[in-house]
Amino acid sequence: MLDLEIVPEISLGCDAWEFVLGMHFSQAIAIIQSQVGIIKGVQVLYSDSNPLGVDIIINLPQDGLRLIFDPVNQRLKNIEVCNMKLVKLKYGGVYFNSPEVLPSIEQIEHSFGATHPGVYDAAKQLFALHFRGLSFYFPVDSKLHAGYAHGLGSLVFLSGASPVVSKMSLYAGSNVAENKTPPLPLACYHRQLYLDTVTVLRSVLGCTKGLRLKLFTEGSGRSLEPRRQCFTKEILFGDSCQDVTTQLGAPNRIFFKSEDKMKIHSSNVNRQAQTKRSDIFFNYFTLGIDVLFDARTQTCKKFILHTNYPGHFNFNMYHRCEFQFQLQPERSSLNDNASRASYGSGGTGGGGNPDAVTSPVTINAYSKWNEISAAMAPSERPVVLHRASSTNTANPFGSTFCYGYQDIIFEVMSNNHIASVTLYSTAPPKPSEDLWQQHKMQDIRLTVA
Repeated sequence: MLDLEIVPEISLGCDAWEFVLGMHFSQAIAIIQSQVGIIKGVQVLYSDSNPLGVDIIINLPQDGLRLIFDPVNQRLKNIEVCNMKLVKLKYGGVYFNSPEVLPSIEQIEHSFGATHPGVYDAAKQLFALHFRGLSFYFPVDSKLHAGYAHGLGSLVFLSGASPVVSKMSLYAGSNVAENKTPPLPLACYHRQLYLDTVTVLRSVLGCTKGLRLKLFTEGSGRSLEPRRQCFTKEILFGDSCQDVTTQLGAPNRIFFKSEDKMKIHSSNVNRQAQTKRSDIFFNYFTLGIDVLFDARTQTCKKFILHTNYPGHFNFNMYHRCEFQFQLQPERSSLNDNASRASYGSGGTGGGGNPDAVTSPVTINAYSKWNEISAAMAPSERPVVLHRASSTNTANPFGSTFCYGYQDIIFEVMSNNHIASVTLYSTAPPKPSEDLWQQHKMQDIRLTVA
């Protein structure tokens, strides 16, 4: 049985670890993995068809906990204790829920002090007591709800008849119905670099030049208290390994691409040359970015931007990369309804304006492929990408599909969301399908050591 202490509006945890409101999904998973044998029976719940509209939930049924994450920013917004009998809880060092202490209304009032009058939900037959950042729910008989509406002081219970808490909710703010996900707390920075947004730098000729990243980390100033520090960096194609580490710091991991299963698409000359050297990936997990360096020149030749959607093979390996860039549509006319839709978050709807059809299409981590392909002219035949943990382990999430457009490769999931965007150099603005498939798709299969 877990023995935890609550801090309203902040966290639930113990001396060894704590779930902090605002922490990233991957950080919560790391805590659970470090407690193997103590935390058991972990379930991850999400919507495959609507990953941005339904919360991501880590369910711990054997410990009575539910961690609820915002589906967009993937940070912890709510902690629920849904089975009070499976966990010990204390506040200010004093237990208010344990096998010896029942969490009755009197006990909650004694532990947390006076509160506003409670709220009764007749449909669910639940009585709720709300504190700032903390709510308790009691199951009650429907005939008692009139008395409960006047608060604690108006009720007199027979011995042993006082209801006990059935569920507790921990959140940020004063209203559980309007609680919002807090920003990443300073306690969760762990001296890592995090990404705010990425702007893809494109030339007027339609070629990618590099990335402009808005970053933040834990800084220090004249005061002793840590604070958030923000800055902007740029990395470009042709930069050396030293240039990139100067701008972004040391990568979280370095991967040497010793095995390339796409080399079958290369010519015999290139295929033999690749066996004598190994390209290098710099993996920046907290930025959601991979940087590929050519083994011969030691310069940057590719960026991979990850969107971290649940249901993808690499889910939880990277934070979501909040990228954005614009492409000029190649199709002169759009006959379907997509011509009047807004592409991405900053797209322009067509409507009755003929000029709107040729307006730039804004693409970001939340754009859908059908909206992009309606305006672009991507490769008609995608490359099917199937990942597996080993030769004997199948991928439970299925294959993804890779489409080429100019110097960009879009990896698309079965639910129409973009799993990753690969940006590469040394290619003409509009390469043929054979060129990008044979020469560039050999690097799309990213394996992290």
